[in-house]
Amino acid sequence: MQPALIDVAIVEDENELAALHAELIQKHPRLRLVGIASSLAQAQTLLNDKQPQLVLLDNYLPDGKGITMLSNPLLSRANCSVIFITAASDMDTCSQAIRNGAFDYILKPVSWKRLSQSLERFVQFHDQQREWKIVDQQNVDSLYQLQAKNYRQDNGSKGIEEKTLTLVQALFQERGDYCFSVDEVVSETGLSKTTARRYLEHCVESGFLQVEMLYGKIGHPRRLYKRA
Repeated sequence: MQPALIDVAIVEDENELAALHAELIQKHPRLRLVGIASSLAQAQTLLNDKQPQLVLLDNYLPDGKGITMLSNPLLSRANCSVIFITAASDMDTCSQAIRNGAFDYILKPVSWKRLSQSLERFVQFHDQQREWKIVDQQNVDSLYQLQAKNYRQDNGSKGIEEKTLTLVQALFQERGDYCFSVDEVVSETGLSKTTARRYLEHCVESGFLQVEMLYGKIGHPRRLYKRA
């Protein structure tokens, strides 16, 4: 018997970032995306209608701060967990998120690998909660370890092919300090958007690239990549 899917909602007003999160969720065999909200008001409706088990929650939204949702009764009634994703690096916000039971706290610019690890840990956490009706100390310790797991530093090279990596890196070596969008990398290399994003995030993880956010007068900031 196949395990049940875990419903996930995204609350994020940056369209490109919301699309990246949605892509990760849709690629995971145990996760099901039930909706995307770009404001607190939309999030309230989404939570009420879909009752997800997990929310990826941004903090800075057009009509308020996402941190206020952590005390929303809708979350507790639906037994819904939160992965808090924010540019807020102040200790007060971080402490408030921890006190209100956020499963994880991820700082922007978001690491593709870091979010993937968090989603995988949540799936394990969710499954173990359902499996164990009565717990002993070892079970409790295991649950807490999933929520506060130390991240191993590795080269993140799984699924990375040397030829494609060289192609992507050569583009940045040739153009010096130029900042590339994902779409420009796709156009220059001929890679699919999904593949381009994966290799760009790998290059960020390895220290070859860095992320810059371009804030225009209209619309949401764009995620750009340049040589570190």
